[in-house]
Amino acid sequence: MPEISSRRDRRRQRRQIAPLLKIPFRQLFHPRPPYEIVDDEQIERLHEASVHILENIGLDFLDEEVLDIWQKAGARVDFGRQHVWLDRGLVMEAIVSAPSHFTWRARNPAHDVMLGGNSITFGPNGGMVYAANLDDGRRPGTMADLENFLKLSQLCNVLHYASWEQVSPQDVPASTRHLHRLYAGLTLTDKVMMEAAHGREITSDCVEMMRIVFGDLDGDPVIGDVINVNSPLRYDERMLGGLLTYARAGQVTFITPFILAGAMSPVTMAAALAQQNAEVLAGVALTQIVRPGAPVIYGGFTTNIDMKSGSPSFGTPEGAWALLVGAQLARRYNLPCRGSGSLTNAKTPDAQAAYETMWNLWPAVQAHTNLIMHAVGWLDGGLTASFEKFIIDAENLAMFFHFLEGFSIEDEDLALDMIADVGPGGHHFGTPHTQERYQTAFYESGLADRSGYDNWVDAGSPDAVQRANRIWKDLLGQYEAPEMDPGIQEALADYVARRERELEGRNLYA
Repeated sequence: MPEISSRRDRRRQRRQIAPLLKIPFRQLFHPRPPYEIVDDEQIERLHEASVHILENIGLDFLDEEVLDIWQKAGARVDFGRQHVWLDRGLVMEAIVSAPSHFTWRARNPAHDVMLGGNSITFGPNGGMVYAANLDDGRRPGTMADLENFLKLSQLCNVLHYASWEQVSPQDVPASTRHLHRLYAGLTLTDKVMMEAAHGREITSDCVEMMRIVFGDLDGDPVIGDVINVNSPLRYDERMLGGLLTYARAGQVTFITPFILAGAMSPVTMAAALAQQNAEVLAGVALTQIVRPGAPVIYGGFTTNIDMKSGSPSFGTPEGAWALLVGAQLARRYNLPCRGSGSLTNAKTPDAQAAYETMWNLWPAVQAHTNLIMHAVGWLDGGLTASFEKFIIDAENLAMFFHFLEGFSIEDEDLALDMIADVGPGGHHFGTPHTQERYQTAFYESGLADRSGYDNWVDAGSPDAVQRANRIWKDLLGQYEAPEMDPGIQEALADYVARRERELEGRNLYA
């Protein structure tokens, strides 16, 4: 009897992971016009408020080289205060050269993605300090955790990107983490790569490692990352170093203010979005002054503060407004846009995590957000990467793939002959129409339990988190590393080893 039960469990587990494994990797395009919640006149009011900020209030740029760049470009610069005022003509002329769309190359050309227009791409969780799963609870992230997230991201074709800092490997020295993260990403995955744009030296290492794999980088971009604005109205030296290095190499930057209305901006969402827009436009213009045509993405990470705790609030109506309007503003300037997907303040993958995540994912998808980051795995306000939530969120992404395909309304789909044959009071289980289509007619969930109550109890009464726990473990059991030229892998390993020796004892985060 236990053996029969065990075989039944294995079959159930195979059925659970099958949908995530059988979805083919493909570019996703939204077939309908983007959802817009403000009109053109209101967008222009936000634009005018933004250029007022740029011209009359200005921003801090805490980097001497960048101050020189702005001055040579014609901006008014106060070197003592490290402050810059930007004329609207200078900014608007500069951003014209930013591409409206571009192809981001992967190590496997079948995994290349196009950013822009009505394309939608999903990226994994990133930047978390802690890892969590049902077995071990919440603990500081390790290299083993990062490698497991990379493997899951490679396996799940609903994700267009596999490598980001899904969790910080705190068992690796901080000065060399970027080397090990990128090496793991390049060897364990073959999808599009993201890696930290943290200062000149770290970002230069990333560019050099990508040259080992791709050779000349003067073509389409192969790596990129977030340039966070230290809102309000400040770019720090670290982010500016990353911006300059990636932009000069023709690589991707996502200019992303982090604005919490009521803290980093005035409390109204109109003010928060006007400030977001000003901060983004300044960063986009800088990339184009450094290298006209450099790929750059209009980013937004704007939501509201919780007025009781002072903490960021995720999955709110205000955050949904910001996602939708941010995408409208990006289209105003003919730029690809970035938003975020699975954000939540929940500490476990519970009902709060589910509904807050959907308040991010739905507006991001309906806004035609070209790059939806943190699309899986996010918990605890971004401090924790959860293996179970990774699976729950991946299931939601898979359903979006199916939803956006739409459905056909042809004669054979209307099946009027079958309706006539069955007539009142019958059923359609055995009709030829059903028998021909039942295996592919509907989206097959890998996570949801739709059995009867007694069968669910007999199976141990597993909830969604317990089922997700089994699925991610089964998925890892299916993982196989993508092929890589042994000479390239050896050259990467040699580069990492040499740079480890050179960086020993250094503090790149000072």
